[in-house]
Amino acid sequence: MQAPNILVVDDDKNLLELLRMRLESSQYEVMTALSGKDAKNAVTNRHFDLSLVDLQLSDQDGISLMEEFRKISPEMPVIILTAYGSIGSAVEAMRKGAFSYLTKPFDPQELLLQIARALDSLKLTAEIRKLTGLLEERFEFSNIVARSEKMLRVLENVSRIARTDCTVYIHGESGTGKELIAKAIHLSSTRKDKPFVVINCAAIPESLLESELFGYERGAFTGAVRSSKGLFLHAHEGTIFLDEIGDMPFSIQAKLLRVLQERQFYPIGGDTPVRVDIRVIVATNKDLVSEVKKGLFREDLFYRIHVVPIYLPALQERKEDIPLLAEYYLKVFADQMGKGLKGFTPRAMQKLMSYDWPGNVRELRNTVEYAVAMSLHDTVTEDLVLNTKNLPDEQFKPLKEARDEFEKNYLIHLLELARGNVSKAAILAGKYRADFYNLLKKHSIDPATFKNLKA
Repeated sequence: MQAPNILVVDDDKNLLELLRMRLESSQYEVMTALSGKDAKNAVTNRHFDLSLVDLQLSDQDGISLMEEFRKISPEMPVIILTAYGSIGSAVEAMRKGAFSYLTKPFDPQELLLQIARALDSLKLTAEIRKLTGLLEERFEFSNIVARSEKMLRVLENVSRIARTDCTVYIHGESGTGKELIAKAIHLSSTRKDKPFVVINCAAIPESLLESELFGYERGAFTGAVRSSKGLFLHAHEGTIFLDEIGDMPFSIQAKLLRVLQERQFYPIGGDTPVRVDIRVIVATNKDLVSEVKKGLFREDLFYRIHVVPIYLPALQERKEDIPLLAEYYLKVFADQMGKGLKGFTPRAMQKLMSYDWPGNVRELRNTVEYAVAMSLHDTVTEDLVLNTKNLPDEQFKPLKEARDEFEKNYLIHLLELARGNVSKAAILAGKYRADFYNLLKKHSIDPATFKNLKA
């Protein structure tokens, strides 16, 4: 297997040589460039899987060089290296598409970890590209904007299961895009030319839901002056998406179970079974395991629908997607409203990144639409972002401080799991015992504190 090619761009010859040695010792192919001009020539004439770019080069800044790379090699991840760890440059680099951002002097292991993550992301992007080629123009997969590892994993799973007929169970909070994922599955399946039928089980009264799903015969009840097919028959040979299935009345769950088991049903008032060939996708924002324990959801139905589970993370679990989503919606609404907006100010983006987004992507979309509508300038300013919310007075921490805080909390969690046993904790962390002790010393953590914790 060919080793990944990495381009390192820095005007410090000593650092370039050091990085070359470290990366080559980790089995990477490495090419170096001392200037932006040399780097552009290299990317033009050779394929690279990844580039490391210094933020402050002698002939240009690293962010503008990264943008030029995008024109030549759009898929190549870029990691920005800098000795100038300011909030503004960090936000700007990530907003413009940097995969990650490391402040000099950086930990060699952290650098290798970021490189591994970037290359893994590149593989996932290739998988997703295969999926996008299957989708029709009526549904652009580009609408699913994602950079975070969690969402890329979701999309990778979608690409794997789309062309099967397995029942799919999508679980996530309201506003996370469950119907969007369901549409992507349908339109990349062999059923893409057949109907995609959506029903929100929480939006239809119990008295009507059964007839909506299974149809009815003429005279089945008062007002049934003619027969009606029902949504399951409308979805024949296609896909039916049962949204908010956790709100389906208990009385109808048994009939749904029979449909899923036998792929046939009786319309209300009918005595002849109707057979259907359908793919079933369900979604819920409820904890159905808990609902089963409470007796509100049938256990046998839960196991029937819980075949291929897909969990959609909340937006606060994938904050690295916020800049991309915000910029995407800004462009959409600016085009709709005929406004030539260039983007968000750093402070406005910081407010977006600091908020918890209980309404998830739907709330972010509405927030950006409001900001675009109200904007009088060529950029969205902080006063137009979340101005009705009680936001914490929070500032981004410098990257090194945030990384140290994460590292300390990580070590504490490991020691809690290992109940103070340093050897076990070191194994969990994938570190040598001596190195692990050095980390504990760095953060002034005493492992004896955790020895008497209860399991």
